[in-house]
Amino acid sequence: MTGKSFFELVEIRTKLASLFPFLIAVLFTNTYFHSFHWGKTLFFFLGMLAFDMATTAINNYMDFRKAHSEEYKYQENVIGKDQLSERTVVMIIFGLIGFAAIVGLTLAVQTGWLLLVMGCACCFIGVFYTFGPIPLSRMPLGEVFSGVTMGLGIFAITIYLNTYDQKLFFMELDLKHFAVTGSTTAALAVIWASLPLIATIANIMLANNLCDLEQDIANHRYTLPFYLGKKNAVLLFNLLMYSCYAAIVIGWVAGIYQWPILLVFVSLVKIYPQTKIFTQEQIKSKTFAMSIKNLVTFNGSYALGLAATLFWQFIR
Repeated sequence: MTGKSFFELVEIRTKLASLFPFLIAVLFTNTYFHSFHWGKTLFFFLGMLAFDMATTAINNYMDFRKAHSEEYKYQENVIGKDQLSERTVVMIIFGLIGFAAIVGLTLAVQTGWLLLVMGCACCFIGVFYTFGPIPLSRMPLGEVFSGVTMGLGIFAITIYLNTYDQKLFFMELDLKHFAVTGSTTAALAVIWASLPLIATIANIMLANNLCDLEQDIANHRYTLPFYLGKKNAVLLFNLLMYSCYAAIVIGWVAGIYQWPILLVFVSLVKIYPQTKIFTQEQIKSKTFAMSIKNLVTFNGSYALGLAATLFWQFIR
């Protein structure tokens, strides 16, 4: 297997979807909780990236095995197109998952049981998103699972790793009892700050399913746009995108953010025309990239607003 085939198998170009929740969580934990453990954070990043690549490889492998279209199987899917050995693909998947498991267990020993629970929940969804008799991605719930797992899961785990010593979120466990305790205010702040990430990540899945609607039906994949109808699914795409700005404003008013976060509204200059282009037509080769550009543009400005907040806190 060549490096090019490997990167296409794991779709390295799509990893921005997991990078932004991580980056924004690092900035948010510094601006809101004023806490940062760089060693554990970097170690988690490597495990997170490995698991993300594994789930994408599983997705491509299962699509190859279950494809009803010969054209898709041997001309579009990287495994058939590049004539990759299925055994090699499976070994790569297990290797990546194994490394991610070692990272997760090591960090759980260092920081507490709650990390293990959150990590297992994310891993369960990640694996069964494309694996099993009825993968989650083949159901009208793919957008929810991908958005929440990556947008909230990665975000919350990164924050936990940087605040575990403050016990803002903590789980006690022994042979006789267990208890989960924490700060309600902190938990609500984390959930609210993750909403734009959930929405922009879900929108990539929604855009992908809109573009692949006919192909998915041919392969017996019935995703959310199939049930909503194309018109309503496009409307949902717009609603999710623009709700990100509402979440920022409400969060600022509630005290979750400080005034530099309003820099995020500069992104509207790009977001509006990009969203309009996708609304007009949903073609994989022409307009799907708009959903990725929206994610990069909005979350890039989100990160910029948090970085500006951190700088403002430092100098005042």
